[in-house]
Amino acid sequence: MFNKRTRIKDLLTQEPKGQEVTVMGWVRTFRNNQFIALNDGSTNNNLQVVVALGKLEDDSLKRITTSSSLKITGNVVPSLGKGQKVDLNATSIDILGDCDAEKYPLQPKKHSLEFLREIAHLRFRTNTFGSVFRIRHALAFAVHKFFNDKGFLYLHTPIITGSDAEGAGEMFRVTTLPIDKPPKNDDGTINFQKDFFGKPTNLTVSGQLEGELAATAFGEIYTFGPTFRAENSNTPRHLAEFWMIEPEMAFYDLEDNMNLAEEFIKYIIRHVMENNLEDLDFLAQRLTDEEKQMPQDKRSEIGLIEKLEFVLNNNFERITYTDAIEILRESNHNKKKKFQFPITGWGMDLQSEHERYLVEKHFKKPVILSNYPKEIKAFYMRQNDDGKTVAAMDILAPGIGEIVGGSQREERQAKLEQRMKEMHIPIEEMWWYLDTRRYGTVPHAGFGLGFERMVQFVTGMSNIRDVIAFPRTPGNAEF
Repeated sequence: MFNKRTRIKDLLTQEPKGQEVTVMGWVRTFRNNQFIALNDGSTNNNLQVVVALGKLEDDSLKRITTSSSLKITGNVVPSLGKGQKVDLNATSIDILGDCDAEKYPLQPKKHSLEFLREIAHLRFRTNTFGSVFRIRHALAFAVHKFFNDKGFLYLHTPIITGSDAEGAGEMFRVTTLPIDKPPKNDDGTINFQKDFFGKPTNLTVSGQLEGELAATAFGEIYTFGPTFRAENSNTPRHLAEFWMIEPEMAFYDLEDNMNLAEEFIKYIIRHVMENNLEDLDFLAQRLTDEEKQMPQDKRSEIGLIEKLEFVLNNNFERITYTDAIEILRESNHNKKKKFQFPITGWGMDLQSEHERYLVEKHFKKPVILSNYPKEIKAFYMRQNDDGKTVAAMDILAPGIGEIVGGSQREERQAKLEQRMKEMHIPIEEMWWYLDTRRYGTVPHAGFGLGFERMVQFVTGMSNIRDVIAFPRTPGNAEF
């Protein structure tokens, strides 16, 4: 069988007893026509393959170049070199795919992350992105395991929707109408009745509203899928296409919601630390080396591994929005006008710099902010008795800012409809959503976690474009 092979990650843990194995992978380096560093993506560590001098013809030797692919059979023996336990003494080598070394853009040297984004179809082959995407996989697996073990139902919510869950209006339109000459109504507006769905539709910004429908039948559900924002943001924190994890739970209040979110974050971090420590160690060292080039005040106070351990071993700080505003207003940072956006007072929307100050400078650990002014939050959040705030919560993480946003949902039909009118949400079009409040309404809550921001936090990568395979940003839909 062609694919009867041993993964290099598994082979490197074997005791060398001369056993015969077959490996397949890509050449990282080939030295002295004798030593091949082979990698198959299962680990950053290469397998050293020893080729006896004279074993290969000159034509074959010339074809063994960086990133050519090989099938090698040989015997596992103790390594005579430093840094590895085993070598593979090759008995046969088949060249599966050639690579023109002069044209191949990934030479065996250090490349900038900016350059690698330009060749995102090849950057998986670097050690940095090998570690990032193995960790991304582990986090995704941990997400499903956490909710499955808790009895949640995994719901696939639609990618094409007719509603705007956030009321932000920054959505990608989905249409089959001709772009140059769409059908028009008498008043000049586009006639969407002639479109595929007979109404305006968009790519989803959230699976929450549909998730609430299922939670009122199954009790506890979660979604994990792509979401889209047509937001013209060229920052290290924003993508036009990203993945969201959104649990929705019947019979939960705001405190239950916060407890679940904190438990969830700690669980998936712990999973990675138990299963991907080799990749975490590599990225931690990479981050340390990168920060040596930065001014002292821009460097992290603790290393990547220590940061993750600190999150696991400490309770998240819980404060209200009102308390946060007071802390920020009285901070030296604000008094010395070091914030780009000054603290103007209660009611303002906090910026990333404010969130990071609370986490990194004041409390020095993750923070859960709750009870925000209703004017800066979405229509579906439960209104508190003070008439000014809603039962919302955000979790703020070091280095990123907001990583989770959630709330207790407004289950009272009259109050929900009143808020929808105030925010100009079309009640008639949302009849299906309001039915959950008409027929057996219950207290319920949920949150959304931006998966890429979570991957950023765990890997220490500073730009969100480096934790998703093919980033979609303004002006960029390559690959």
